[in-house]
Amino acid sequence: MRKIKLYIAVSLDGYIATPDGGVEWLNQFQISGNEDYGYKELYQSIDSVLMGGRTYRDIIGFGCEWPYKDKVSYIISRNEVNLTPAAEVHFITENIIYNVERLKKQEGKDIWLVGGGELVSMLMNADLIDEMQLCYLPIVLGQGFALFPNKPKETVWKLISSKSFDSGAMLISYSK
Repeated sequence: MRKIKLYIAVSLDGYIATPDGGVEWLNQFQISGNEDYGYKELYQSIDSVLMGGRTYRDIIGFGCEWPYKDKVSYIISRNEVNLTPAAEVHFITENIIYNVERLKKQEGKDIWLVGGGELVSMLMNADLIDEMQLCYLPIVLGQGFALFPNKPKETVWKLISSKSFDSGAMLISYSK
């Protein structure tokens, strides 16, 4: 069975975006040289990405080419509006837990849970997240979109690894 891996950047105080949904604060921690924050290894281990509708629209709003065109993208959304017609994008608009369980049972590589926080909490409450790779960046945002909104249920995780970077970032990996 495929694993769902949450890989996400988070501020020291637990936020993944500013109150307006902005992620510009990530720009000061660019991937370069050997400071890829575990991204390359993660990206090679997956063949699919899973994200919420707001995250999907935010990525489109950056005005860049769809960054996951070599992967199959699954968007959890109320609306099925494909803003990336050249990419393989599928929408899950109902029976979310059932459909994500089906994705896990398909043949293939693992699935990257890109975000956002509401989807993370929903999948955590359904015991569908197998690994978490949290890249803590040395910044305090003070407010914004929390990594774990909507009160996820209590779960215990095992430390797989931790790695620090010259930028002050820390990648901490956990499994169930």
